[in-house]
Amino acid sequence: MTGVLRVDVKLQLGAFALDVAQDFALSGVTALFGRSGSGKSTLLRVIAGLEGRAAGDVVMAGQVWQGAAWIPPERRGIGYVFQDARFFPHLSVRGNLEFAHARARGLGGPGLDEVATALDLGPLLDRRPAALSGGEKQRVAIGRALLTAPRILLLDEPLAALDEARKAEILPYIERLRDQAGVPILYVSHSVAEVARLAQQVVVLQDGRVLRAGGVQEVLADPQAVPFLGPREAGALLGAVVAAQDSDGLTRLETGAGPLWVARIGAAIGSRLQLRIHAQDVILSRSRPEGLSALNILPATVTAVQLEDDHGATVQLRAGDDLLLARLTRRSVAALELAPGVAVYAVVKSVAVAQGDVAGAQPR
Repeated sequence: MTGVLRVDVKLQLGAFALDVAQDFALSGVTALFGRSGSGKSTLLRVIAGLEGRAAGDVVMAGQVWQGAAWIPPERRGIGYVFQDARFFPHLSVRGNLEFAHARARGLGGPGLDEVATALDLGPLLDRRPAALSGGEKQRVAIGRALLTAPRILLLDEPLAALDEARKAEILPYIERLRDQAGVPILYVSHSVAEVARLAQQVVVLQDGRVLRAGGVQEVLADPQAVPFLGPREAGALLGAVVAAQDSDGLTRLETGAGPLWVARIGAAIGSRLQLRIHAQDVILSRSRPEGLSALNILPATVTAVQLEDDHGATVQLRAGDDLLLARLTRRSVAALELAPGVAVYAVVKSVAVAQGDVAGAQPR
């Protein structure tokens, strides 16, 4: 779908005020990221037309949903997936899906068999909702949303209620949805790992306002993002290509920053991947280190230094075509005389590029 979703709205809910003016790309996944209470889910509800007290404009690809005209929620062509899947308990999974599909008859959306195949719902069709696991319920909820032939999907923290095993089960289906369904997705999350894995664009909310918006790689590598990402989660996202599987059990990856070696991963040579490198796992040196066990040493240039309130600092680096972050103490910044333009070597500890942080690549 071409065009943008244009949102310029205000909403007062007690002491909380939502005030957002933002254009959202109608392609791929745009993550709404922020801490609890930042306004992510409220903004989604405004877009869906579920907050009647909101003032302002919502325009979807040129069609006015709110403002000069009003289109009720059921006529906006929205597929909505909540944190807790809500089904008709007396119907089977098939019955719930057929009910959703019947509402979209004539709109040209996918068929039930197509959706069931894409989300591996076949074995679940004859079960009742009460017999499904949390991950299975969310897969069915996503399938139900797709069967309404939506113009846009709104996913409100669909993994929040799941344990890590169930999250790992459902993430590949959301990736498949992103890559194959051709429906733009607004994805609410407070998980940096989910955002890094799924999104092309990210909009960061704080106290009801947009704090930062842009490409996911750009935002995650912004030193000013550290306060809302958290020092443990701050870091860079790099595209990579599997270049070689070495005989000593390592995989060599080519990135815009230079070659990186990681513990062997099960991907064919030529596969495109993405890596997360946490800021706290990058060490800086003014000269090339010798005699280290670390394999990944990248020449880089300091592009920004952000001093933090906790006596720490975040340093942004340009390494080749990529950006990296390093988390240091203020004392280290002073001792190394770090400032924009200073040449350094970034030592990436091998544990930072863990197999759990290697995810299937996506078009960007």
